[in-house]
Amino acid sequence: MQETSTLMELRRKKLEECRLLGINPFPNDFKVSHTAAEIAGRFKDMPAEEVERTREAFRLAGRIMSMRNFGKAVFLHLQDGSGRIQAYLQKGLLSDGDFSLIKKLDMGDFVGIEGTVFITRTGELTIKTSRLRLLVKSLRPLPEKWHGLSNIEIRYRQRYLDLIMNPGVKAVFLNRARAINLIRAFLQERGFVEVETPMMQAIPGGATARPFQTYHNTYKLNLYLRISPELYLKRLLVGGMDRVFEINRNFRNEGVSTHHNPEFTMLEFYQAYATYEDCMDLTEELICHLARSLLSTLRVPYLDGEIDFTPPWPRLTMEESIAQYAKVDPQELTETGRALRALDRLGLTPTDPGDLGNAINDLFENMVQPHLTRPTFITSYPTSISPLARNNDANPERVDRFELFINGQEIANAFSELNDPLEQYRRFKNQPSVKALGEGEGRLDEDFIEALEYGMPPAAGEGIGIDRLVMLLSNAASIRDVILFPLLKPER
Repeated sequence: MQETSTLMELRRKKLEECRLLGINPFPNDFKVSHTAAEIAGRFKDMPAEEVERTREAFRLAGRIMSMRNFGKAVFLHLQDGSGRIQAYLQKGLLSDGDFSLIKKLDMGDFVGIEGTVFITRTGELTIKTSRLRLLVKSLRPLPEKWHGLSNIEIRYRQRYLDLIMNPGVKAVFLNRARAINLIRAFLQERGFVEVETPMMQAIPGGATARPFQTYHNTYKLNLYLRISPELYLKRLLVGGMDRVFEINRNFRNEGVSTHHNPEFTMLEFYQAYATYEDCMDLTEELICHLARSLLSTLRVPYLDGEIDFTPPWPRLTMEESIAQYAKVDPQELTETGRALRALDRLGLTPTDPGDLGNAINDLFENMVQPHLTRPTFITSYPTSISPLARNNDANPERVDRFELFINGQEIANAFSELNDPLEQYRRFKNQPSVKALGEGEGRLDEDFIEALEYGMPPAAGEGIGIDRLVMLLSNAASIRDVILFPLLKPER
């Protein structure tokens, strides 16, 4: 800390010296003509003699990431938003004023340069600088060494340093942005319209989660940050918008882990005259499209293993998966008592001893989900844990729903939508403990029921966790590695 303080004092002194010399240390009138990547791309694989015959002058700006001073010559590495490039500064090529400015520069400063290109004896493309301009005087030194995992907390708290010092981190977030753009284009090409729904809701609904609460002073109204946009997107189906999607921020006042952040990004889409099986096909196509576009392969390395996205992906009912992985006879899943005994035999504690659907889900989450490494669709969920999904015609105790699991994590949840307003109201009333029913402060979302009473077309909808999906496509171990500014406990 003392060393940092001393270095900062030296930098402040240089700042004042620049001002005394009439140099503005924070100008905003330097115009760039090219980025580092554009210059590198233009001269890639070009013979050195041909490069040096290029007399065009290039203007670029960036942060100084390294500096080697040989007295009458200096080599810098500049980093801009596209990458790094070397600059060569020599006494005689620069004006006396520009060359003397070098003494005022430090690692981390932003400078603008202008010059032609050449190839050094070591084969590195370099800017032979004829003009030098200080653009920003950095007052705090960059870390001299950066060991990502040993400084994991600093990386998350000071993401700007992480981005400066670790090019691989920046690549993750550029890929994340590209993935979202690919998702948007994929859906728009299929006739989906992007919409926006309220992030503050009087009654939070559409998922089972505890909401964050806020207050509107003018209306004297308790409001909740949304846990899901589902009920609003379904209102749009009622209104005649047959294919809609939203890439949205959701907020859930719950735990934090390597796969959970209280604020996260979801894709939700709804399609009239479609079923949950249509959503399965679309999801498989979408994720394979992302893998091919971002990584040029369907066999994706992840941590110590590999995820094979090659279609078709397995599709198992909940009962089939439990029989396969937990060795529980499907007949044991037909009665609450027998399912509870199966849980006890496996050393598991039921979350709700009075409900068969929850007992089946307990078996699945504990005995099956951790084994689902390859992309796998799990279907035929119990009705009691799926309050917004349509009953299966052949078995009313099950709904037309699937969840997609990859590497043991839920990535997507979808179902054929329940559009019978009387049945929806009955489920709302009979299951008041489930937040997905659209209740807040003990109130039903009666406006949603009223919307259904006007008629919602048969439809299917889905939510996909973008953060978790990007984790898989970026070989990231924690959700915090793919969220620029994850929520952290205060340092003090």
